Amino acid sequence: MDTIFAPASGRTKAGVAVIRISGPRAGQVLDELCGSRPVPRVAALRELHGQDGLLDQALVILFEKGASFTGEEVVELHLHGSQAVVSAVLAELSSFDSLRMADPGEFTRRALENECLDLAQVEGLADLIDAETEAQRKQALKVLSGALGDAASGWRTDLIRAAALIEATIDFVDEEVPVDVSPEVTDLITKVQADLHVQLSGIDVSERIRDGFEVAIIGAPNVGKSTLLNALAGREAAITSEYAGTTRDVVEVRMDLAGLPVTILDTAGIRDTEDHVEGIGIERAKSRAADADVRVFLLESDNDDHGVEFVDGDIQLRAKSDLHENLPNAISGKTGAGVSELVSHLREELLKRSASASIATRERHRIAMQRAMSSMESALFELSLGSERSELAAEELRTAIRALDALIGRVDVENLLDEIFSSFCIGK
Repeated sequence: MDTIFAPASGRTKAGVAVIRISGPRAGQVLDELCGSRPVPRVAALRELHGQDGLLDQALVILFEKGASFTGEEVVELHLHGSQAVVSAVLAELSSFDSLRMADPGEFTRRALENECLDLAQVEGLADLIDAETEAQRKQALKVLSGALGDAASGWRTDLIRAAALIEATIDFVDEEVPVDVSPEVTDLITKVQADLHVQLSGIDVSERIRDGFEVAIIGAPNVGKSTLLNALAGREAAITSEYAGTTRDVVEVRMDLAGLPVTILDTAGIRDTEDHVEGIGIERAKSRAADADVRVFLLESDNDDHGVEFVDGDIQLRAKSDLHENLPNAISGKTGAGVSELVSHLREELLKRSASASIATRERHRIAMQRAMSSMESALFELSLGSERSELAAEELRTAIRALDALIGRVDVENLLDEIFSSFCIGK
């Protein structure tokens, strides 16, 4: 196997830059660079020498095989963070036989292949690298810590026990079986089903935490939607004017709200129009509003509905409170009146929704869990038809177990790896 290397830190100028080396020749490379190996897992100051002389003075750390992130022998070089130093060391490493630059995500892929991480943990690591908010960080760390793999292991153990009990009745069909195993088998299956149902019901929220909640601002033209968006964003994100129809497409602003990722959508003003381009914008506005997690309606009067049916969770506010004093539930993006109350409302609503998040966070997880649920339903059905259907029930349970194995990458993983690791940076 090749020994790989890559920068594990950013490529801009910094105080410290880290280069990681992993593979069977990592220790030998360190010997040639600095002449002696430090005590494993203890940072040591060393001079790094190349073919043309001194490269840098660096802290070096050696991780022995089986005690590193990848499971292989790993060396980390903590260099002075100039681009010239990093380039010189990378050029020197490129001159070694059997050393090559790592592919994107290759360090993590080796960690998976060496069973240092399961597939769900790999996905959690990718999410942690991409995390922008506190909620994303916490969710990613939970998955990276192995929460989903631990849960899947427990479900798998229960299903294996259930399948073994059924197999026992098949193996000893001509003999007297001392007890009826059906009640225990049914209890084991329904227990796993209940756990999976809880996780499946929270995946949508988990995906929203990972990808971001959407809040759509809806109203008639020139009602103050863009001004409100700018007030929420704290900058001029959308063009505002006194002319109706200025916003003709959906304007998006990403923000951190109570640690949650939120995209605020400023939609085109909803009205009847003969302008073809504006009409396209209005249809897009209606479509995005329908898919948004929360809709904020700016109303000019109590009778406004914009042809959109209000649903639970919609926020209805009277627009332009700066022009209409003493209106209840009013807001003005221009003066800021009511904006903090709206932010508080959104924060409470989205925090309440995020409380039901699952430890499963991706569509792939949903599909694997649904496959397991379907097979368990079939197993219970076969059991209900009597002992002569035991073989079919056992096979359905084996199918459910394979689905849970796919959840953490035990099986059916090869077709996923290229897509997953393509999102990683080179040094991870």
